[in-house]
Amino acid sequence: MDAIELLKNRRSVRKYKDEPVSRELMTEIIRLSQFAPSWSNYQIARYNVIDNRDLIEDIADNCVQGFVYNMKTIKRANGIVVLSYVTGESGSLAGKVENSEKTVSDNNWECFDAGIACQQLCLAAYAKGVATCILGVINNEAIAQKIDLPKNEKVAAIIVYGYEDGEHHNAPERKNIDEVLRFID
Repeated sequence: MDAIELLKNRRSVRKYKDEPVSRELMTEIIRLSQFAPSWSNYQIARYNVIDNRDLIEDIADNCVQGFVYNMKTIKRANGIVVLSYVTGESGSLAGKVENSEKTVSDNNWECFDAGIACQQLCLAAYAKGVATCILGVINNEAIAQKIDLPKNEKVAAIIVYGYEDGEHHNAPERKNIDEVLRFID
């Protein structure tokens, strides 16, 4: 699969076959995800892979703020990646710019790095034949407690994964390029 095809055809998938994705394949996907760029190459993304059915059900029932749509999607998935990030590193200008103090808490670069890692994971998974969907409407603190996340990490996203069940859908119609593109002179 070439890069153009990958970018055009990767979709968010919410229905999965009842077929486990091997830990070996998930390790390959995570290894590819590690190549996502990050601030000063700090690589703050952490990939917490859950394939235990009981824990998946628990997260679905107790960590998505009662959002039924996400509950169903999680329960259909073969696994979950809780993408977290190490706090206090990304976005620091300390030692890079004269007279700058560490201002990590004042910026959101950590979330930006986590977002890049999240998309990289989804693209890597699709390239390896595994479908994904990034879920919002989650209770970050409850998830952090369920998986005993280290204190210096925060939950960025839940990414469900599995082998797609049913026909792969094409991308919906895109807006006209004139609506989204401006050249500034």
